[in-house]
Amino acid sequence: MRRFENKVCIITGAASGIGRSTAIAFATEGAKVIVSDINESAGILVVDEIKNNGHEAMFIKCNIGERSEVLNLIETTVKVFGRIDNAVNCAGIAGKISSPVHEYPEEAWLNQIQINLIGTYYCVKFQLEQMLKQGGGNIVCVSSAAGLVGQPDNSSYAASKHGVNGLVKSAAIEYATKNIRINALCPTAIETPMIMHGRRNLAENPEALESAKNHQRMKRMGQPSEVSDVALWLCSAQSSFITGHCMAVDGGAFA
Repeated sequence: MRRFENKVCIITGAASGIGRSTAIAFATEGAKVIVSDINESAGILVVDEIKNNGHEAMFIKCNIGERSEVLNLIETTVKVFGRIDNAVNCAGIAGKISSPVHEYPEEAWLNQIQINLIGTYYCVKFQLEQMLKQGGGNIVCVSSAAGLVGQPDNSSYAASKHGVNGLVKSAAIEYATKNIRINALCPTAIETPMIMHGRRNLAENPEALESAKNHQRMKRMGQPSEVSDVALWLCSAQSSFITGHCMAVDGGAFA
């Protein structure tokens, strides 16, 4: 028996990286997967891949920074499938600017807060409303190692991810007796398009790539599947006594 047979699972940020890996993994485990992303063309390709492997998926476009779009994501999912059993909130952005706080452009700083923190809040809020109606569910928010420690020259990202971890811990306490578990994942250097072509441009900066690898005790980049495997575990009955946990997925970096 597959762990998520006929379960309904929403994955935001599912067009690439950790989100894509998570969507495919849930589908392989029997779930009906809602692939959601702001990138419609890439998201549809993920749906096609899932369907071509004999599984069920649907794409819903969503910019999580827009309240109305998140509400539409939840309402459409419930209209089509009747419920939401699991949600993995992967959507987020990493700024391309490295700058100390007093010089960081305000618009760019606030945009990361809007997407990463407020957008995740919208997702969690509306997911919780539905899960309360149906009697339970599981939520995992993909945060970051930058939500566990400070990150010089990247304060907006770190602040947004610290906020996500605070949201997860607070909500986990509030709904712990409601059959709803809420956890976070805090990855370090994972080989995704966002990190390889983002602020430090690891794909074209050998020194930065080597530095990222060396920060992990395993001396390598993590793979998206190594994060999505943990996300599925946190949504499964195998982790039934875990809630409010912000789990480092870090190759030993914080050991």
